[in-house]
Amino acid sequence: MLDLWMIAALIVGIVLGYPVAFTISGIAVLFAGIGWLTGGFDAGLFGAIGQRFFGVMTNRTLIAIPLFVMMGVILQRSGIAERLLETMARMFGHRRGGLGISVVLVGALLAASTGIVGATVIAMGMIALPTMIRNGYDVPLACGTVCTAGTLGQIIPPSTLLIILSDVMSSAYQQAQYAQGKFSIQTISVGQTFAAAMLPGLAIVGIYLLYLVIRAWLRPQDMTPVMDETGRPSAAEIMAAVVPPIALIVAVLGAILGGIATPTEAGAVGAAGALLLAARHAGMPGWQFWAGFLALLALAIAAGVAPVRMQRNDLTETQQLLGMVYAVLALVSMLVLALGAWRIRLGGMLSAVVTETATVSAMIFATILMAGMFSLVFIGLGGEERLADLLESMPGGPTGALLFTMGLIFLLGFFLDFVEISVILLPLVVPMLITMGHDPIWLAVLIAINLQTSFLTPPFGFSLFYLRGAAPPEVSTGQIYRGVVPYLALQAAAVAVVWLLPVIATWLPGWLYG
Repeated sequence: MLDLWMIAALIVGIVLGYPVAFTISGIAVLFAGIGWLTGGFDAGLFGAIGQRFFGVMTNRTLIAIPLFVMMGVILQRSGIAERLLETMARMFGHRRGGLGISVVLVGALLAASTGIVGATVIAMGMIALPTMIRNGYDVPLACGTVCTAGTLGQIIPPSTLLIILSDVMSSAYQQAQYAQGKFSIQTISVGQTFAAAMLPGLAIVGIYLLYLVIRAWLRPQDMTPVMDETGRPSAAEIMAAVVPPIALIVAVLGAILGGIATPTEAGAVGAAGALLLAARHAGMPGWQFWAGFLALLALAIAAGVAPVRMQRNDLTETQQLLGMVYAVLALVSMLVLALGAWRIRLGGMLSAVVTETATVSAMIFATILMAGMFSLVFIGLGGEERLADLLESMPGGPTGALLFTMGLIFLLGFFLDFVEISVILLPLVVPMLITMGHDPIWLAVLIAINLQTSFLTPPFGFSLFYLRGAAPPEVSTGQIYRGVVPYLALQAAAVAVVWLLPVIATWLPGWLYG
């Protein structure tokens, strides 16, 4: 029973507030020692830890995580997110329920341009929530709307959840192939996962908006119009607030889904683009901004369409000329980026961006590394066989096994973060589910939507903590908890829609990647 006690100890350790990475590794070492003393664990398995760590360190897909984190932090710190929220609030707020609708729409835009839940929830909690409460919105409804809109950053690509999930699903798919005797090199790419999550993510946004419209119609007293003396924004103000993040979204996701760039390359483009936008927002001259932007855009497109490898000896004159052009574009881009970094440094933002990016990235990678140790010990204690027997014995066959897994993920979401669930539980159960016949792309989207709810489930939902820190003091924790309950039901409805209509998740990746 040591494997079961190990899971229980992990939950207790995290509930007590110990740092996640240290909790995971400490419990792994503790139970490995107990298992070794009682004869239930082979200490020789620890010899595989170095190989697991090396595999994470050399994983090119995971390099995209700090780049996307940096992109989101820059956009949040630069004030671009706040300006977008204020403009959308002035645009829709005069309508009944319009402020709530604008919060969801801004959450969707910020999700696709930043992918960071904390930044989105805090920004909207500080700007939109006081306005909603001041204008007579039902307090739990306002809190739930802000919390839930912020979590869209986990299901709408690009997001760290989808990158981690893509890596886990790729390994699980290969394991399932080997278990069936199919020695194929085919994997699940980040682009496929992003494409699969695109339509379900938009469908979730639509479900939220439909709920707000219906509630505004049934209970108008809960969502009164906003009386804003500044008036509606002009077309120029709307363009200035909306176009930059949308352009960044198109550049990043278009490069990935179009096959022009890998997720890591697209993440670099996104971070560079966010840096330029922040510098422009801080006063960079227009000619410098456009020179850097156009040079980056031309370089990204040309490198994907007509790549040139300068180290080859058989280059034609045309290729040599292209190489020189690319070098000039790269120099211009680097110079403008350096000027942009210097400008935001003068504003005191660069140090905060670098520190927060390093902190978030270190937390994620430390958790991934220590989870490898935890799962190794868990497997050595017989946990993998127990899970396999449990899934195979579920009534209903593959459907029953999937229902059990989704329920387990939902329950663990009350206590564990999505990173811990993704890198500890999923590598153990997903290969078995794929072997049972479930489509890995469809399965990834179902799990992603389920993991999104972990940010909303009391008592340890991260969005709840973020909003608690940003909300006005008159907002109680109980009001925040009550506000997310209807949205948890909407999340369950979204899972049911994707379950019953798998084509929502499988059509776009099938069309793009065949």
